[in-house]
Amino acid sequence: MKKRAYLAVGIILGVLIIDQILKWYIKTHFMLGEDYKIFDWFYIHFTENPGMAFGLTLSDGDWGKLILSLLRIVAAIAIGWYLIRLIKEQAKFIFITAISFIWAGAVGNIIDSLFYGIIYSSSEGQLAQLFPPNGGYGTFLHGKVVDMLYFPLIEGHFPSWFPIWANEPFIFFRPVFNIADSSITVGVVLIILFYNKIFPKK
Repeated sequence: MKKRAYLAVGIILGVLIIDQILKWYIKTHFMLGEDYKIFDWFYIHFTENPGMAFGLTLSDGDWGKLILSLLRIVAAIAIGWYLIRLIKEQAKFIFITAISFIWAGAVGNIIDSLFYGIIYSSSEGQLAQLFPPNGGYGTFLHGKVVDMLYFPLIEGHFPSWFPIWANEPFIFFRPVFNIADSSITVGVVLIILFYNKIFPKK
C-alpha cells in the first residue's frame, strides 16, 4: 500500500508544483493576450478563463462562476476519496496513476479558481503582481484559470463546399490549455488505453 501511496503523492505534487510555477511565471511576466512563439506550431499564449478545462466556459456571471467553483470542489473531493479507496484496496498501479493525474489536474485548476482573484492583481494591460498591496482582481472562489499552452498544428480554411463554416479560417488545435488540463487528459487517456487491464473481464 505504501508504494501506491508514494506513487500517488509523487504524481500529485509533481503536477501541482509544475502547474503552479508555470502559471506564476506567466502571470508575472506576460500581459493578458500576450504570446511568445516557440515554434510555428507551438506558442505560449496567455489567456484566462472563468470556465472549465481547455478554455471551455460553462456559465457567465458571478453566480455562474461561484457555482462552477463549488462543483469543482465537490468533484475534487469525490475523486480524492476514490483515490484513497483505490490505494487502500491496492488497486492496479496504472489505475492509481491515472486517477492521480486526474485529481492533480482538477486541484491545479481549483487553486486558480479559489485563490487567484485574491492573490494576483489584474493582468489586463499590465503584468500581474503577486500579493498586491491594494488587493487582488477578484474575491474568493472567483479567480480565473490561467491558460498558456497553444498548439496551432494546422492552419487553413474550410473548403467552399463545407456546410456552415464554408471558407472560414480553420485552426487545429485551437484550445489554449495548461499543465493541469494536460494532467487530466493524461489520466483519461491512460484509463482508455489500459481499460482491459484495469477492469478485466471476469
